[in-house]
Amino acid sequence: MGHIVRLIAPQLVKPFVKSNNKNDAIDAEALCEAVQRPKMRFVSPKSIEQQDIQSIQRIREGAIRERTRQANRIRGLSMEYGIIIPQGIN
Repeated sequence: MGHIVRLIAPQLVKPFVKSNNKNDAIDAEALCEAVQRPKMRFVSPKSIEQQDIQSIQRIREGAIRERTRQANRIRGLSMEYGIIIPQGIN
């Protein structure tokens, strides 16, 4: 329809927000102001491969966090019964 779609990183738009309140109108105004700047940097969209890799990394990081939480729960419960388990997952 004649529009060019470009991505702008949120941290690059933040300086153009004129109010501490956040709503769609204020966000739209900040985006309009930012996009009109001649030196505004735009972000290229991620390829499918990049999105896949990022998804796998996020899933892995979440699994590691959950494993650590579970190990800490087990250590905490076992300490209540006098069983000391050293820190660190092996």
